[in-house]
Amino acid sequence: MGHSKHVRLGTDELTPAVLEGATVYGADDDKVGSVDHVHGSGTSANVVIDVGGFLGIGAKPVSVPISDLDFMRDEDGDVHAVTSWTKDQMKEMPEHRD
Repeated sequence: MGHSKHVRLGTDELTPAVLEGATVYGADDDKVGSVDHVHGSGTSANVVIDVGGFLGIGAKPVSVPISDLDFMRDEDGDVHAVTSWTKDQMKEMPEHRD
């Protein structure tokens, strides 16, 4: 997926209502997971991403600082994120527990 034409979200858009459910793409532009929920808002938030699994079953939730993600909108208005982490690196992170 070419992200160069996608519009980055502004700080005021970094809210749970906008981010939850967004697909997260990794370093190789492969889908690594999706945003399950967000703790906080704005630039100090932490994002919980469900990594792996199939249709949400067997996915491992991991928490990363929002600064590790670049959220943007595609041409259709869908929100997604890009990170430098690979799927394997995210699977190695500690499991997040609320």
